[in-house]
Amino acid sequence: MNHFELKGGELACEDVSLAAIAEAVGTPVYVYSTATLERHYTVFRDAMRGTGHGEPLVAYAVKACPNLSILKTLGAMGAGADTVSEGEVRRALAAGISAERIVFSGVGKTAAELAFAIDVGVAEINVESEPELNLLAKVAAEKGARPQIAFRVNPDVAAGGHAKIATGKSDNKFGVSISEAERLYANASNHAHLKPVGVACHIGSQITDLEPLEAAYGKMRGLVERLRGEGLSVERLDLGGGLGVPYFHSPTPPEPAALAEVVKRALGGLDIQLAFEPGRVIAANAGVLVARVIHVHERPEGQRFLVLDAAMNDLIRPAMYEAYHDIVPVKPEAGGAAPLAYDVVGPICETGDTFARERILPPLKAGDLVAFLSAGAYGASMSSEYNSRLLVPEVLVKGEAWAVVRPRPSYADMLAREPLATWL
Repeated sequence: MNHFELKGGELACEDVSLAAIAEAVGTPVYVYSTATLERHYTVFRDAMRGTGHGEPLVAYAVKACPNLSILKTLGAMGAGADTVSEGEVRRALAAGISAERIVFSGVGKTAAELAFAIDVGVAEINVESEPELNLLAKVAAEKGARPQIAFRVNPDVAAGGHAKIATGKSDNKFGVSISEAERLYANASNHAHLKPVGVACHIGSQITDLEPLEAAYGKMRGLVERLRGEGLSVERLDLGGGLGVPYFHSPTPPEPAALAEVVKRALGGLDIQLAFEPGRVIAANAGVLVARVIHVHERPEGQRFLVLDAAMNDLIRPAMYEAYHDIVPVKPEAGGAAPLAYDVVGPICETGDTFARERILPPLKAGDLVAFLSAGAYGASMSSEYNSRLLVPEVLVKGEAWAVVRPRPSYADMLAREPLATWL
């Protein structure tokens, strides 16, 4: 469920007209619904509370949509944060999420990043390789610290909506093998400056089939039981995220309640705290990208281009992942004119700047507003200034109130970030 509905003949976010936001802020612009964020988090948290493993750590995946206001909204509801860089850890802390609820993952953590994570006292550092373990041990020893760690395990299970977001196969860069995990966990347990507290896995993103997740969870259970059988303490099992969301043109994914049933089947009777790292399932359908039609270019051969002021630098998922986003007019015309086929494109100078081919849409003209639905995750977070286009702004809505939570910079702002070389 989301809170983007037609009100008074035009699309609104909660009780605020998207057209009014576009008029005030300009386009393109991301708009997020507080009510949707809160509902999605609540549904996920409550489902995982019902798995029989006590209170879970639900660590929102910051990379999905890292805006401080969104982090503050979720943190106020008790969410933790799944982070993959020092910058994301700092964002979570700035939003008021306590370090004790922050998980620090990632395959390429630097010594400086590990030192920062130790200093602030994150809940766990997910170690993803033996070289990283050695580096962390060295940094921790220099500080006289003993950080809590978990080992991210690659269970060799394929899942995810695209090859680029599948992370659980043996040839992916993430994590250690199960056999490595057993050896490294035992070694780390005997180290004066490391405190292993658990194991973790994350096998992909936009998962719509729960069978791979159940297979991975079963493998993780077996690992926990073997480690405990060796007399090692394993307090936490981090099951990652990856549950898919409805992108309107893809298979309908299972609800969090169905995922909870998988957890109960795979882990029933295992006395352990669970952690989860949902991102897309919280944020995707809580946001839209509003764009304006620049013009419609019709060629004599019949091809029809709908040229928008939004581009791949604002929403790169279609270009990078062949991702589908539903596109709807903000002010649908009454009368039901026959729909037309459009190639929906942006103004960037490469053919990859294409959102959709032969998309069937109501007739549109210059000046009309459209909304890309399900754009709250990996939209603004992956945006850039490619072609020296200004970074897209973000707006958060709560009921009748709305606020710009990331303003569009000016061209002067953009240029000021690049001081000329002293000899020029």
